[in-house]
Amino acid sequence: MSEFDLVQETTSFQSVETLKQQLQTLGIKAGDAIMVHSSIKSMGWIAGGAKAVIDALMETITEKGTIIMPAQSAENSEPSYWMLPPVPKEWHAPIREHTPAYDPHLTPLRGMGKIAECFHRHPKTIRSYHPVHSFMAWGKDAEKWMMEHPLEDSFGMTSPLGSFLNENVKILLIGVGYDSCTALHLSENLIEKKTYMNQGAAMLVDGERQWIEYQTLDVDSDRFPDLGEAFEKEHPDAYHVGKLGQADCRIIQMKQLVDFGVEWLKANPVEED
Repeated sequence: MSEFDLVQETTSFQSVETLKQQLQTLGIKAGDAIMVHSSIKSMGWIAGGAKAVIDALMETITEKGTIIMPAQSAENSEPSYWMLPPVPKEWHAPIREHTPAYDPHLTPLRGMGKIAECFHRHPKTIRSYHPVHSFMAWGKDAEKWMMEHPLEDSFGMTSPLGSFLNENVKILLIGVGYDSCTALHLSENLIEKKTYMNQGAAMLVDGERQWIEYQTLDVDSDRFPDLGEAFEKEHPDAYHVGKLGQADCRIIQMKQLVDFGVEWLKANPVEED
């Protein structure tokens, strides 16, 4: 899609001020804690682009609240699992040997979108120290919630997700579906029947770059749209739908969704081959 096509599809002028008005209509206010997943393409043309979205979020939430976004960096991971695209098998060992160590300031995001990339560059954004499944946050509780992120518990109760669970965090989906809802990986962690996979990443250990191998939960976001549909049918008052720019948005209480997700995953186990 070209920039011209995007302008043609935009039906009204969008700016920081119009976005702030829409956020208020969605029920987002100063002091809230929100975890944002977004697609800027879905929002139409905005004066200022991704920065305008970040400005609108920060001016609405203020430093009395906290903005959170996933900051995953899948390029620093075990290359034998890569599928989009795969790499030749003979490259696997050199990748493990030469991938730069994770740096929360410099390691790029992958697949998180332009809004998240802009948020990462903000000087007051704090990113957690997980080489693959990091989060980043700005505002009141950013430092506290990003402080701990164990390597083998990227989406569990000792990760930032666990810190959010009982803190009245709202999930804001901007033009994306439940398959982008990272919080549901916590539901996967909280069920008894789960599987793990071997992983690896380049990290700094005592100031030296090393390839570290570890185990992590085997997650499956492909099931989340069905889970989300079931959640909305069973709890029609637990989410709010609106617009941000031209994007369809949802506001969902994280704890209520995660708790429902645990029960849904128990009742709908993955069929074994």
